Amino acid sequence: MLTGCGLYKKYEPNTPTPADAFGVNKEITQAQGEQTMAQMSWREFFTDPVLQQLIEQVLANNTDLNSARITVEKSEAALRAAKFAFMPSLALSPQGSLSSFDGGKLSKTYNLQMELSIDIDIFGSLTNKKRAAKAVLLQAQMQKEAIRANLISITAQQYFLLQVLDRQLEILTMTDSLWKKSLETETSLWENGKAYSTAVNQMEASYLSVKTQIVDTRSLIRATENSICQLLAITPQHINRQKWGSSILHHVEAQGDAEQRMFDTKYLHIGVPAMMLERRPDIRMANFAIEEAFYNTQVARAAFYPTLTLSGAAGWTNSAGGVTVDPGKILLNALGQLTQPIFARGKLKANKKIAMLTEEDMQRKYVQTVINAGNEVNQAMADCMAAREKHGYYQSQVEALNKAYQGTHELMDNGKASYIEVLKAQESLLDAQLSQAMNMYDAAEAVIALYIALGGGSE
Repeated sequence: MLTGCGLYKKYEPNTPTPADAFGVNKEITQAQGEQTMAQMSWREFFTDPVLQQLIEQVLANNTDLNSARITVEKSEAALRAAKFAFMPSLALSPQGSLSSFDGGKLSKTYNLQMELSIDIDIFGSLTNKKRAAKAVLLQAQMQKEAIRANLISITAQQYFLLQVLDRQLEILTMTDSLWKKSLETETSLWENGKAYSTAVNQMEASYLSVKTQIVDTRSLIRATENSICQLLAITPQHINRQKWGSSILHHVEAQGDAEQRMFDTKYLHIGVPAMMLERRPDIRMANFAIEEAFYNTQVARAAFYPTLTLSGAAGWTNSAGGVTVDPGKILLNALGQLTQPIFARGKLKANKKIAMLTEEDMQRKYVQTVINAGNEVNQAMADCMAAREKHGYYQSQVEALNKAYQGTHELMDNGKASYIEVLKAQESLLDAQLSQAMNMYDAAEAVIALYIALGGGSE
């Protein structure tokens, strides 16, 4: 009895978590006493009204999220069943029989009775099963939140990718128009004997390469729209969006370059690691998994102790043992049963060992989940820093290459530069413009990843 008292003990988190979960990074400022990114609702974080509407549609229609909702409802039903295990069970069990011996007179018996049975929770088996069921419900709720945050992240990333692809398509279309004029100029020079046919061929080849890039970009746009349609659980169709830069990720105190302030780390308040542990659904789910394993271990331990079952029956019967009484009489029956396991072929010991190992496994997985979360924050910050540094370089590079292209083209028109120099200048400019646009997407993706990694998107 004394050793069984500990089976009612409640779970208390005591798994040590790694210190400095975010790692050593001087760019990471752990804001305290102020609002962090993760505390912002996704409607505050994503200011584009078209994107907000798209996210709302995804959250309403997505199949995975609806499946998670159904899983939560199943867990709620299981918890209700675990709570009702403390209540007695009541059943109506009418019986009737006809019997005759050696062709004798037919004997009719009947038994109309109500049966009641209740398990007395002496050593906490039912209590721990109920607590384990609650932990399962909490895990299902956290899984739903994790799927929700992931859907918000993916939808936003795909939306920004569409905007960047539109920007790249705009760059390619403008380049197509400019290179067409260069090709016409070079063709005119060749027709007047002022250029070689090889120059025309090279110009035409570069011009056609832009054409193929336009086709590829349109194909990527269609593929991205289809991906969003899958999230929406609808058939493929056009996805409405604004132009890049019309709405940015929210940094209310940031000023200056609208594009750069999207990913400027000095405006990314990430909070302290302890806050991340409280907000991230996967970390909370891992903690609830330990709690479930803890209570399952308690149940396995309780199986070694006696169980007490009280049962009774009351009804109306005309069968008094081997005698038939007509009319029937009231039947009352009460039974108390105590069962103490002695030898169960090793099943009880095996179940206890398995439960304890499962609890240890869940504790290790919890620590790994925290480590993974810290790595995600660290990597997202590193990506933001890289995008910030590259932004200025790309901007200067595009300006320099644009001047080089214009100057080289003027020299070629005056016969002072070769077509090869013009080709090289225009191809370098196009590559830089496309890379600059993609860096914008990389920056947006990194900031979104950081927001989700810190536990954002749950509100």
